[in-house]
Amino acid sequence: MAKTGLIIRHVPHEGIAGYREPIEAAGFELDRIDVDDPAFGRVDLTEPDLLIMMGGPMGVYEVEEHPWITCQLRRLERRIAAGRPTLGVCFGAQMMAAAMGARVYPGPTKEVGFHPLSGIDRESPLRHLADVAVLHWHGDTFDLPDDVELLGSSEAYPHQAFRRGPNLLALQFHAEMGLDPRFDAWVDQWPSALTEVGSSPAKMRAAHSEHGPAAVAAGRLMVAEWLAGLE
Repeated sequence: MAKTGLIIRHVPHEGIAGYREPIEAAGFELDRIDVDDPAFGRVDLTEPDLLIMMGGPMGVYEVEEHPWITCQLRRLERRIAAGRPTLGVCFGAQMMAAAMGARVYPGPTKEVGFHPLSGIDRESPLRHLADVAVLHWHGDTFDLPDDVELLGSSEAYPHQAFRRGPNLLALQFHAEMGLDPRFDAWVDQWPSALTEVGSSPAKMRAAHSEHGPAAVAAGRLMVAEWLAGLE
């Protein structure tokens, strides 16, 4: 029987991108649902063999503007309590932290651009990202949940990745992005953040061209190794 994987997409331009290849290579048949789909509230999030939650511009704390957040968190808590394989990226990682009881809140500065992680746990799948410039695109952060391992940091944000056991992996950064044409939508949607960090649309597109392919290659190796260790 085929293994099932469900992608939760919070906005259309933030999809699974470069991570699709290693996940499908590991034998998962992927389906996707958007949070604005009327059926989303009825989906049992404990059912898929693998759950992948991608990014989005909203904050976990913006529950009045996005009522589905509360509904998703409640179902995510059950999945995490059961230890079911779950991957969260950026907003998805923040949702995992919140479902584990940690606080999610606005960070001290915007972190936007390509740069390497620091403090990588070389015994973890993140070892593939050592010295690789990956995309960061966020302004929120989270306290580290209980009973997790911190796997990587950055100068601005100490909590860039964590895992709990072999099955739960949360990634604040975007090693899936670097070859996806939807990056243009990212650049267009948040010009104020680019200005705040001293960048521009032209600079971001140039960095994407320069660093993107290597970032995606490393990200795929990371995800493949994580999937191979699932229980």
